[in-house]
Amino acid sequence: MSRLFCLLACLLLSVPVLAADPPPVLTYKDLLARPAVTGGVRLTYGSDPQQFGDLWLPPGAGPHPLLVLIHGGCWLGDVPAFGLMNPMAKALSDAGVAVWNIEYRRLGQPGGGYPGTFQDVAAAIDHVRTLSGPHRLDLSRVAVAGHSAGGHLALWAAGRAHLPAGTPLRTTDPLPLRGVVSLAGIVDLRDYRERGPKACGGPDTVDRLTDAPRRGPAAYADTSPGEAPVKGLALTLISGTRDIIVPPTFAQQYAARAAGPDLRELEIDGAGHFELIDPQSAAWPVIQAEIRDRLRR
Repeated sequence: MSRLFCLLACLLLSVPVLAADPPPVLTYKDLLARPAVTGGVRLTYGSDPQQFGDLWLPPGAGPHPLLVLIHGGCWLGDVPAFGLMNPMAKALSDAGVAVWNIEYRRLGQPGGGYPGTFQDVAAAIDHVRTLSGPHRLDLSRVAVAGHSAGGHLALWAAGRAHLPAGTPLRTTDPLPLRGVVSLAGIVDLRDYRERGPKACGGPDTVDRLTDAPRRGPAAYADTSPGEAPVKGLALTLISGTRDIIVPPTFAQQYAARAAGPDLRELEIDGAGHFELIDPQSAAWPVIQAEIRDRLRR
Protein backbone atom coordinates (compact mmCIF):
# COMPACT_ATOMS: atom_id res chain seq x y z
CA MET A 1 0.00 0.00 0.00
CA SER A 2 2.79 2.40 0.88
CA ARG A 3 4.40 1.87 -2.52
CA LEU A 4 1.07 2.54 -4.30
CA PHE A 5 0.52 5.64 -2.20
CA CYS A 6 3.96 6.98 -3.12
CA LEU A 7 3.30 6.32 -6.80
CA LEU A 8 0.00 8.19 -6.71
CA ALA A 9 1.58 11.07 -4.81
CA CYS A 10 4.35 11.36 -7.38
CA LEU A 11 1.82 11.40 -10.22
CA LEU A 12 -0.20 14.15 -8.55
CA LEU A 13 2.89 16.26 -7.93
CA SER A 14 3.92 15.94 -11.57
CA VAL A 15 0.65 17.41 -12.88
CA PRO A 16 1.28 21.08 -13.81
CA VAL A 17 -0.70 23.61 -11.81
CA LEU A 18 -2.44 26.03 -14.17
CA ALA A 19 -2.38 29.66 -13.07
CA ALA A 20 -5.76 31.25 -12.57
CA ASP A 21 -6.81 33.72 -15.24
CA PRO A 22 -6.32 37.33 -14.13
CA PRO A 23 -9.51 39.22 -13.34
CA PRO A 24 -10.97 41.20 -16.25
CA VAL A 25 -9.90 44.81 -16.55
CA LEU A 26 -12.38 47.61 -16.04
CA THR A 27 -14.19 48.74 -19.17
CA TYR A 28 -15.85 51.92 -20.37
CA LYS A 29 -19.24 50.23 -20.08
CA ASP A 30 -18.48 49.26 -16.47
CA LEU A 31 -17.98 52.90 -15.56
CA LEU A 32 -21.08 54.04 -17.43
CA ALA A 33 -23.17 51.45 -15.59
CA ARG A 34 -22.35 52.91 -12.19
CA PRO A 35 -24.54 55.54 -10.50
CA ALA A 36 -23.64 59.05 -11.60
CA VAL A 37 -21.51 61.11 -9.22
CA THR A 38 -22.53 64.76 -8.92
CA GLY A 39 -21.61 67.66 -6.68
CA GLY A 40 -19.43 70.08 -8.65
CA VAL A 41 -20.42 73.68 -9.34
CA ARG A 42 -21.16 74.21 -13.05
CA LEU A 43 -19.33 77.28 -14.43
CA THR A 44 -18.60 78.55 -17.94
CA TYR A 45 -15.36 79.85 -19.42
CA GLY A 46 -16.80 80.87 -22.81
CA SER A 47 -20.00 81.35 -24.73
CA ASP A 48 -20.13 78.01 -26.57
CA PRO A 49 -22.31 75.30 -24.97
CA GLN A 50 -19.23 73.07 -24.65
CA GLN A 51 -17.14 75.70 -22.88
CA PHE A 52 -17.87 74.83 -19.29
CA GLY A 53 -16.49 72.92 -16.36
CA ASP A 54 -17.44 71.65 -12.92
CA LEU A 55 -15.52 73.10 -10.00
CA TRP A 56 -15.15 70.75 -7.04
CA LEU A 57 -14.13 72.51 -3.84
CA PRO A 58 -12.74 70.79 -0.73
CA PRO A 59 -13.92 71.56 2.78
CA GLY A 60 -12.37 74.52 4.51
CA ALA A 61 -11.71 78.15 3.71
CA GLY A 62 -8.68 77.69 1.47
CA PRO A 63 -6.72 78.83 -0.41
CA HIS A 64 -6.93 75.44 -2.11
CA PRO A 65 -4.46 73.78 -4.46
CA LEU A 66 -6.12 73.09 -7.80
CA LEU A 67 -6.00 70.27 -10.32
CA VAL A 68 -7.31 70.96 -13.82
CA LEU A 69 -8.79 67.67 -14.99
CA ILE A 70 -9.19 66.81 -18.69
CA HIS A 71 -11.31 63.85 -19.77
CA GLY A 72 -10.55 61.48 -22.64
CA GLY A 73 -12.89 59.88 -25.15
CA CYS A 74 -10.69 59.95 -28.28
CA TRP A 75 -11.41 63.69 -28.75
CA LEU A 76 -14.80 62.59 -30.15
CA GLY A 77 -17.96 64.54 -29.42
CA ASP A 78 -20.26 61.52 -29.41
CA VAL A 79 -18.41 59.79 -26.54
CA PRO A 80 -19.92 60.62 -23.11
CA ALA A 81 -16.63 61.01 -21.24
CA PHE A 82 -16.95 64.20 -19.16
CA GLY A 83 -18.99 62.63 -16.36
CA LEU A 84 -16.59 59.71 -16.03
CA MET A 85 -14.13 62.05 -14.31
CA ASN A 86 -16.55 63.05 -11.56
CA PRO A 87 -15.70 60.17 -9.18
CA MET A 88 -12.04 61.16 -9.43
CA ALA A 89 -12.90 64.84 -8.92
CA LYS A 90 -14.96 64.04 -5.83
CA ALA A 91 -12.29 61.80 -4.32
CA LEU A 92 -9.63 64.46 -4.77
CA SER A 93 -11.80 67.27 -3.41
CA ASP A 94 -12.64 65.13 -0.37
CA ALA A 95 -8.87 64.77 0.12
CA GLY A 96 -8.28 68.53 0.08
CA VAL A 97 -7.61 69.30 -3.61
CA ALA A 98 -9.90 71.56 -5.62
CA VAL A 99 -10.66 70.18 -9.09
CA TRP A 100 -11.67 72.05 -12.26
CA ASN A 101 -13.11 69.29 -14.47
CA ILE A 102 -13.34 70.85 -17.92
CA GLU A 103 -15.33 70.17 -21.05
CA TYR A 104 -14.23 71.34 -24.50
CA ARG A 105 -15.35 71.27 -28.14
CA ARG A 106 -14.57 67.92 -29.75
CA LEU A 107 -14.55 66.29 -33.16
CA GLY A 108 -18.02 66.24 -34.69
CA GLN A 109 -19.13 69.31 -32.74
CA PRO A 110 -19.15 72.87 -34.13
CA GLY A 111 -15.67 74.32 -33.66
CA GLY A 112 -14.15 71.02 -32.53
CA GLY A 113 -10.79 69.77 -33.75
CA TYR A 114 -8.08 72.15 -34.88
CA PRO A 115 -7.83 74.80 -33.57
CA GLY A 116 -10.94 74.88 -31.36
CA THR A 117 -10.27 71.87 -29.13
CA PHE A 118 -6.84 73.20 -28.21
CA GLN A 119 -8.00 76.78 -27.77
CA ASP A 120 -10.76 75.62 -25.42
CA VAL A 121 -8.34 73.73 -23.19
CA ALA A 122 -6.05 76.75 -23.05
CA ALA A 123 -8.93 79.09 -22.25
CA ALA A 124 -10.32 76.80 -19.55
CA ILE A 125 -6.93 76.63 -17.83
CA ASP A 126 -6.32 80.37 -18.03
CA HIS A 127 -9.84 80.96 -16.68
CA VAL A 128 -8.55 79.67 -13.35
CA ARG A 129 -7.26 83.19 -12.73
CA THR A 130 -10.86 84.42 -12.83
CA LEU A 131 -12.06 81.61 -10.57
CA SER A 132 -9.28 81.97 -8.02
CA GLY A 133 -10.63 85.00 -6.13
CA PRO A 134 -14.25 84.02 -5.44
CA HIS A 135 -13.37 80.36 -4.88
CA ARG A 136 -10.15 80.76 -2.88
CA LEU A 137 -7.83 78.90 -5.23
CA ASP A 138 -4.07 78.98 -4.75
CA LEU A 139 -2.58 80.08 -8.08
CA SER A 140 0.89 79.04 -6.92
CA ARG A 141 -0.27 75.40 -6.71
CA VAL A 142 -1.99 74.47 -9.97
CA ALA A 143 -1.38 71.24 -11.86
CA VAL A 144 -3.10 69.54 -14.79
CA ALA A 145 -3.99 65.89 -15.30
CA GLY A 146 -5.71 64.12 -18.16
CA HIS A 147 -6.79 60.65 -19.15
CA SER A 148 -6.15 59.08 -22.57
CA ALA A 149 -6.92 61.81 -25.14
CA GLY A 150 -7.11 64.15 -22.15
CA GLY A 151 -3.58 63.08 -21.22
CA HIS A 152 -2.48 64.33 -24.64
CA LEU A 153 -4.20 67.65 -24.02
CA ALA A 154 -2.72 67.92 -20.51
CA LEU A 155 0.85 67.56 -21.81
CA TRP A 156 0.07 69.88 -24.72
CA ALA A 157 -1.20 72.50 -22.26
CA ALA A 158 1.88 72.13 -20.07
CA GLY A 159 4.12 72.96 -23.03
CA ARG A 160 2.06 75.62 -24.79
CA ALA A 161 4.37 78.45 -23.75
CA HIS A 162 6.88 76.95 -26.19
CA LEU A 163 4.60 76.51 -29.20
CA PRO A 164 5.96 77.67 -32.56
CA ALA A 165 5.56 81.33 -33.43
CA GLY A 166 2.64 82.10 -35.69
CA THR A 167 0.37 79.26 -34.61
CA PRO A 168 -3.21 80.23 -33.64
CA LEU A 169 -2.78 78.01 -30.58
CA ARG A 170 -0.15 80.21 -28.97
CA THR A 171 -1.34 82.56 -26.24
CA THR A 172 0.46 85.20 -24.23
CA ASP A 173 1.04 84.65 -20.53
CA PRO A 174 -0.38 81.12 -20.04
CA LEU A 175 -1.19 80.19 -16.46
CA PRO A 176 1.93 78.74 -14.78
CA LEU A 177 1.61 75.10 -13.77
CA ARG A 178 3.36 73.18 -11.00
CA GLY A 179 3.16 69.83 -12.74
CA VAL A 180 1.31 67.50 -15.06
CA VAL A 181 0.07 63.93 -14.66
CA SER A 182 -0.72 61.84 -17.72
CA LEU A 183 -3.06 58.90 -17.08
CA ALA A 184 -2.71 56.52 -20.03
CA GLY A 185 -2.15 59.61 -22.13
CA ILE A 186 -1.74 59.63 -25.90
CA VAL A 187 1.44 61.63 -25.45
CA ASP A 188 2.75 61.55 -29.04
CA LEU A 189 0.21 61.96 -31.84
CA ARG A 190 2.57 60.99 -34.63
CA ASP A 191 3.61 57.81 -32.80
CA TYR A 192 0.03 56.88 -31.93
CA ARG A 193 -1.13 57.46 -35.49
CA GLU A 194 1.57 55.16 -36.83
CA ARG A 195 1.37 52.23 -34.43
CA GLY A 196 -1.51 52.77 -32.03
CA PRO A 197 -4.48 50.42 -31.69
CA LYS A 198 -7.63 51.26 -33.63
CA ALA A 199 -9.64 51.93 -30.47
CA CYS A 200 -9.92 55.65 -31.24
CA GLY A 201 -10.64 55.20 -34.93
CA GLY A 202 -7.08 54.87 -36.16
CA PRO A 203 -5.15 57.44 -38.20
CA ASP A 204 -8.31 59.19 -39.41
CA THR A 205 -9.10 60.49 -35.90
CA VAL A 206 -5.62 61.93 -35.43
CA ASP A 207 -5.79 63.50 -38.90
CA ARG A 208 -9.11 65.14 -38.08
CA LEU A 209 -7.79 66.44 -34.76
CA THR A 210 -4.64 67.97 -36.24
CA ASP A 211 -6.11 68.95 -39.62
CA ALA A 212 -3.18 67.08 -41.15
CA PRO A 213 -4.71 66.57 -44.63
CA ARG A 214 -4.79 70.35 -45.10
CA ARG A 215 -1.77 71.37 -43.02
CA GLY A 216 0.64 68.63 -44.01
CA PRO A 217 3.66 67.58 -41.89
CA ALA A 218 3.53 70.83 -39.89
CA ALA A 219 0.26 69.67 -38.30
CA TYR A 220 2.14 67.99 -35.45
CA ALA A 221 4.37 70.93 -34.56
CA ASP A 222 1.75 72.78 -32.51
CA THR A 223 -0.53 69.87 -31.55
CA SER A 224 1.63 66.97 -30.39
CA PRO A 225 3.70 66.96 -27.18
CA GLY A 226 5.89 64.35 -28.83
CA GLU A 227 7.39 66.98 -31.13
CA ALA A 228 8.86 68.93 -28.21
CA PRO A 229 8.71 66.91 -24.96
CA VAL A 230 7.96 68.89 -21.83
CA LYS A 231 11.07 69.72 -19.81
CA GLY A 232 11.59 71.79 -16.70
CA LEU A 233 8.22 70.80 -15.25
CA ALA A 234 7.25 68.09 -12.78
CA LEU A 235 5.84 65.33 -14.99
CA THR A 236 4.38 61.91 -14.22
CA LEU A 237 3.37 59.41 -16.90
CA ILE A 238 1.20 56.58 -15.54
CA SER A 239 0.18 53.51 -17.53
CA GLY A 240 -1.52 50.21 -16.78
CA THR A 241 0.38 47.08 -17.76
CA ARG A 242 -2.81 45.57 -19.24
CA ASP A 243 -3.93 48.65 -21.15
CA ILE A 244 -4.69 47.70 -24.75
CA ILE A 245 -5.97 51.17 -25.75
CA VAL A 246 -2.82 53.11 -24.87
CA PRO A 247 -0.19 50.48 -24.01
CA PRO A 248 2.72 51.54 -21.77
CA THR A 249 5.16 51.58 -24.68
CA PHE A 250 3.92 55.04 -25.70
CA ALA A 251 4.79 56.55 -22.32
CA GLN A 252 8.10 54.68 -22.34
CA GLN A 253 9.09 56.17 -25.69
CA TYR A 254 8.09 59.67 -24.62
CA ALA A 255 9.91 59.40 -21.28
CA ALA A 256 13.10 58.30 -23.01
CA ARG A 257 13.14 61.56 -24.98
CA ALA A 258 11.89 63.84 -22.20
CA ALA A 259 14.17 62.44 -19.52
CA GLY A 260 14.79 64.88 -16.69
CA PRO A 261 15.27 65.03 -12.93
CA ASP A 262 11.57 65.56 -12.20
CA LEU A 263 10.04 63.00 -14.58
CA ARG A 264 8.50 59.74 -13.41
CA GLU A 265 7.20 56.99 -15.68
CA LEU A 266 5.11 54.53 -13.67
CA GLU A 267 3.44 51.31 -14.75
CA ILE A 268 0.74 49.87 -12.51
CA ASP A 269 0.75 46.10 -12.62
CA GLY A 270 -2.58 44.53 -13.57
CA ALA A 271 -4.30 47.81 -14.39
CA GLY A 272 -6.03 48.44 -17.69
CA HIS A 273 -7.05 51.73 -19.28
CA PHE A 274 -9.93 52.75 -17.02
CA GLU A 275 -8.60 51.71 -13.61
CA LEU A 276 -6.51 54.88 -13.76
CA ILE A 277 -9.59 57.11 -13.30
CA ASP A 278 -11.40 54.88 -10.81
CA PRO A 279 -11.04 55.78 -7.11
CA GLN A 280 -12.27 52.27 -6.29
CA SER A 281 -9.35 50.60 -8.06
CA ALA A 282 -6.10 49.34 -6.59
CA ALA A 283 -4.31 51.91 -8.77
CA TRP A 284 -5.93 54.90 -7.08
CA PRO A 285 -3.59 55.37 -4.07
CA VAL A 286 -0.62 55.67 -6.44
CA ILE A 287 -2.43 58.15 -8.67
CA GLN A 288 -3.68 60.32 -5.81
CA ALA A 289 -0.20 60.38 -4.27
CA GLU A 290 1.34 61.51 -7.57
CA ILE A 291 -1.22 64.29 -8.01
CA ARG A 292 -0.68 65.56 -4.48
CA ASP A 293 3.09 65.45 -4.96
CA ARG A 294 2.89 67.38 -8.23
CA LEU A 295 0.93 70.05 -6.38
CA ARG A 296 3.75 70.14 -3.80
CA ARG A 297 1.41 69.63 -0.87
